Amino acid sequence: MANSRTTISQRMESILDFDKRLFFLILVLFYLLIRYITNDMIMQSIPGYEKLESDGSFTFFHIFNTLNYIWTPFALLWKFTVTAFIIWTGSFAFGYKVPYVKLWQFALFAEIIFVLPELVKMIYFIQPSDNVTYIEIRDFYPLSLFSLVDPEQIAAKYHYPLRAINIFEIIYIILLMLGFHTISKRSISESFIVVLFSYVLFFLLWLIFYILVYK
Repeated sequence: MANSRTTISQRMESILDFDKRLFFLILVLFYLLIRYITNDMIMQSIPGYEKLESDGSFTFFHIFNTLNYIWTPFALLWKFTVTAFIIWTGSFAFGYKVPYVKLWQFALFAEIIFVLPELVKMIYFIQPSDNVTYIEIRDFYPLSLFSLVDPEQIAAKYHYPLRAINIFEIIYIILLMLGFHTISKRSISESFIVVLFSYVLFFLLWLIFYILVYK
């Protein structure tokens, strides 16, 4: 039997009382704006930027970035769908019935945490010094395991996993746990177990799979 509402779940419900479509639009715009500014800083940090820009050397760079901007809303929708489905499936494995739509909406809300590292990166390099390189901007992943190692001393197949394991991901997992607690009315400990053996387990398996198949 589900537990009664807690103060945390009541506060979460009040926080989630907003227009989800408008929130999604704002989220996408934030991502696009921050990535555009960051990409522009990356380009300008490349030696001889103006000459390379004038002779068309950045054509493919511009095409790739344009496609990335177009793909951003679809990538976010896919992420919300998969994340909600994994937790929804995990909840059934533990015998808990929760509405998928509400899990999807909470995954949308929790995504705001991943705007922060991109914002930190943009602010950190908003006025880069003359000796900042393209590689330094590209490899800047704040509060991640990747920021604690020398990329040149680590095999390339470990770069993405080290970037993916960061403080923001931990906060995201905590948010997912609180979201499940709010939606399912289950206890914090029960919600933690569901998220641990659904989203967290899948996340770790994905990183292991990435390392094994990387070429």
